[in-house]
Amino acid sequence: MLVLPPVKTGISILPIEGGLTFIAVAMAFALPRLGYPIFHFIEYNFGRLARQKGLSVALVGLTALLLRLAMLHILPIPYPTNADDFGFLFAADTFAHGRLTNPTPAMWMHFETMHITMKPTYASMFFPANGLVLAAGQVLFEHPWYGMLIVTALMCAAICWMLQGWLPPTWALLGGVLAVLRIGVFSYWINTYIGGGAVAALGGALVLGALPRLIKTLRVHDGLLLAIGIIILANSRPFEGMLLCIPVAFALGRWLFFRTNRPSLDQVLRASAAPLLLVVAAAVWMGYYNYRNFDSPFTLPYTIDQATYSVTPHFIWQQRKPEPAYRFKAMRDYYIDLELPEFKELQSVSGFLPGTLLKGVRVFLFFAGFALIPPLIMLRRVIRDRRVRFLMLCMIPLTVGVTLEGGVRSYYLAPFTAAFYAIGLQAMRHLKQWKPEGRPVGNTMIRLIVTLCVAMGALDLWAKPLKLGVPNSITFIWTCECLGTPQPGSERVDIQAKLDRMPGKHLVLVRYASNHAPADEWVYNEANIDSSKVIWAREMDSGKNAELISYYKDRDVWLVQPDKMPATLSPYIVHDGPASKVSVSN
Repeated sequence: MLVLPPVKTGISILPIEGGLTFIAVAMAFALPRLGYPIFHFIEYNFGRLARQKGLSVALVGLTALLLRLAMLHILPIPYPTNADDFGFLFAADTFAHGRLTNPTPAMWMHFETMHITMKPTYASMFFPANGLVLAAGQVLFEHPWYGMLIVTALMCAAICWMLQGWLPPTWALLGGVLAVLRIGVFSYWINTYIGGGAVAALGGALVLGALPRLIKTLRVHDGLLLAIGIIILANSRPFEGMLLCIPVAFALGRWLFFRTNRPSLDQVLRASAAPLLLVVAAAVWMGYYNYRNFDSPFTLPYTIDQATYSVTPHFIWQQRKPEPAYRFKAMRDYYIDLELPEFKELQSVSGFLPGTLLKGVRVFLFFAGFALIPPLIMLRRVIRDRRVRFLMLCMIPLTVGVTLEGGVRSYYLAPFTAAFYAIGLQAMRHLKQWKPEGRPVGNTMIRLIVTLCVAMGALDLWAKPLKLGVPNSITFIWTCECLGTPQPGSERVDIQAKLDRMPGKHLVLVRYASNHAPADEWVYNEANIDSSKVIWAREMDSGKNAELISYYKDRDVWLVQPDKMPATLSPYIVHDGPASKVSVSN
């Protein structure tokens, strides 16, 4: 789970969006025919484009790709800032070198860190899908972020394609454009390396887009897309993916066995053979991946790392796990002081309801913000609407699952992203027809809301020079840049770059102060530690430090003290006595 230190923010974009939304709604009532000729012209040509479905899907994906590339001079390629980033990048580095995992390093205790398992193998704790995406970027374009960029563009295109199966083409294209603006360019899904959001959203869009097409016309390629979506979900967000696939399975079963227009058994067998073989092959590969990483095909990612270090269970009904014998205070602080409090609050009688509401608000603001709230006044009509009734039913298992989970972030719900957009767009369709006292208030409101979404995209783009805070959870790092304060991880990046420019190889021992912020972790390494130019290690007692330095005797040895202002890099002085005490006795 991602945890980050609190950061002071300036004027936030979120209340600006809220104020502009209020103004847009008021203008729709006051001037219901505002800008009619211009909006009519735009909508006419937009509708013509939308009827070319293949072109629409391609344009949405290309827009997300090219728009983000065009902004690199303003929003450059991000660097890792937190444990999740480093964990996914570690998996990418492993895959990029043609390995599924790595042998445990000889000096592994010095390299212990969050989200990386050391035994039975040296591996990322995460499911492999996001790591594979980043590895593709590293291999093909020499930087893992480009893999994230491409999969985010595919996500936006897949959302548009999915919506074409549920809504008229004009609304599907509008949904694709909103996906680009709201999450495809400016959200942390593309501007960090967490990325499980974009990957899982792609999988969910493929599953939900294939469903109505299979029911309408049983074709092999739609079945293959459904299978690919299931495989992506199983390897990115399997729990939430399961919450989506269960109602999809029921819908397919109801159609195959109880509907009058059900296909023949021969048709089903011909159409499902290849998709089923693909799913079985993926399951075998997943078992082999687990075996290579964790010594058992049935031991899933997360399991060993969480059992070794974490005390926080996944579901709120579970009891806190016994505290392990942490070797380092920084790791104990991370798992006890950062991860555990939110979970304990949810387990309390007084904290469950406000904590659950907070989860919902946080997720809602990520996907919709304030601009997309007004259409929800039509939610009652949407619930009764047969067109998206199935998608509304999908919200039931999701709501139950999210309520029972501990800390929930927006990328946990990523498999349902396309469903959220379909429901929101259907609400917009109903609002468009709303004419109180015969005045086209709803139509104008929709036009102004879409205009506002475009304007907010421009405002997001200029948030840094305008010194505005970006509210989307992890993108608070932009706020740090706006305020001129050090962005988390920036000092580590600077020191790494300095050492990369120096001749020879380097060993860096990290010494934390007693008040070190545990989310600001510095000890992360490449998959092949011994061949790395720079190795980051935790300082231990003098005997273990001497053993580490002797093992890497061909390296220059440095001391980093992250908690000094600024962080310092100096030659490491070996003392005969004990080094700074960092271990925790339990």
